[in-house]
Amino acid sequence: MTALYDLSARELGRAYRERSLSPVDVVQAVLAHIARWEPHLQATYLLRPDAALEQARASQARWQRGEARGPLDGVPVTIKENIATRGDPIPSGTAAVELRAAAADAPPAARLREAGAVIVSKTTMPDYGMLSSGLSSFHTLARNPWDLTRTPGGSSAGAGAAAAAGYGPLHIGTDIGGSLRLPAAWCGIFTLKPSLGRIPIDPPYMGRAAGPMTRTVLDAALMMQALAQPDARDSMSLPAQDIAWSSADVAVDRLRGVRIGLLLDAGCGLAVEPEIRAAVTQAARLFEQAGAIVAPMRPFMSQAMLDGMDHLWRMRSLTDLNALPPAQRARVLPYIRQWAESAAAFSGEHVFRAFSQFHATRAATVAACAKYDYVISPVSPNMPAPAEDPSPTNDPLRPLEHIGFTVPFNMSEQPAASINCGYSEGGLPIGLQIAGQRFDDLGVLQIARAFELIRGPQRAWPEPPPV
Repeated sequence: MTALYDLSARELGRAYRERSLSPVDVVQAVLAHIARWEPHLQATYLLRPDAALEQARASQARWQRGEARGPLDGVPVTIKENIATRGDPIPSGTAAVELRAAAADAPPAARLREAGAVIVSKTTMPDYGMLSSGLSSFHTLARNPWDLTRTPGGSSAGAGAAAAAGYGPLHIGTDIGGSLRLPAAWCGIFTLKPSLGRIPIDPPYMGRAAGPMTRTVLDAALMMQALAQPDARDSMSLPAQDIAWSSADVAVDRLRGVRIGLLLDAGCGLAVEPEIRAAVTQAARLFEQAGAIVAPMRPFMSQAMLDGMDHLWRMRSLTDLNALPPAQRARVLPYIRQWAESAAAFSGEHVFRAFSQFHATRAATVAACAKYDYVISPVSPNMPAPAEDPSPTNDPLRPLEHIGFTVPFNMSEQPAASINCGYSEGGLPIGLQIAGQRFDDLGVLQIARAFELIRGPQRAWPEPPPV
């Protein structure tokens, strides 16, 4: 029998409706499972069992009265710590931040609370969300449940680890260059980085998106029903749209005749490791066997584009660090300080040229994708680094060499998902990226669901080490 903490959100909603399970039973099981895993993973921030059980009891009473708020009522969820929850501080992963209680829920947290989801915990992240790892000057180091010596990825580090380890079925993170998709790939889960503005977020920023992190495509679609509701606080949000998210549940024949581009070379950064290339190539064969038309793509990114984005982000971070008192600035992770301080020598012209690479990336991505319905590629060129390393290169002057496949879709505002497509010889998950045209978030979910069906079941999820 499937353990309660391993049940999907769809299964839980069905069980609640049938009165065969209660939210209190489920949340108790999830909390007990977290207690077994958490000494090893360190994925949580503000884990409050009493508050979670109070929410579960309120949900249970709503179900008993026939007044449930919808399919997410009583379903356990975690929220990345940089998404504000009312009354809670937001450290943004760094010891340099003065902790102040948030005045209100940010839009994603507000939508989940309104839907009756049980907020079990916040999840950890690295300093300022600027690392693809769980290394933080504020939080304890987060680890990958598939291999505790490896990173879960980042910056949605705790969320990725929590989803893979079974801290309930629903999790939400954020992404500005790959921070949803990288931990999803390295932890073997599913995520959707939606079109910019599809899920309102506060504060909004160029390329920044929030998205669901789940074990299944259909659970992500279920979350989108709540998360994609409008919120005026996001000045970059899309107009409200009636999207039939439940129609993500498609059959394999959805792939027949679909034009898919196969991108195996990012054009910049690290070379793709052989095991990853083989897994993505096999995924392309499965698409072809299901009737899709798969064609190879030439790389459209360049090292100049990647470096330009890196250099502007360095200058932005240096400006932020310089605004801190010296004692607070000294608390920032040394790797982040070294990375940001390298921008001190940049001229105004250099920064302007760096900024221009954001639009160059956008234009190149849109043009390259125009003749395809969807584009598939590796999520990352490399397998997860050691947990203690801040980045795959462990070099603050080459920090983004692993995001060549992910970051272009932030800049082009296109939806892009990560779904497991295989495992390394050592048993670590490998992620396939599926990107769609701008605004086609539902289509990406449908293609991912069809792939989920042709891929077949994943390996058993990792269990906590024996006591």
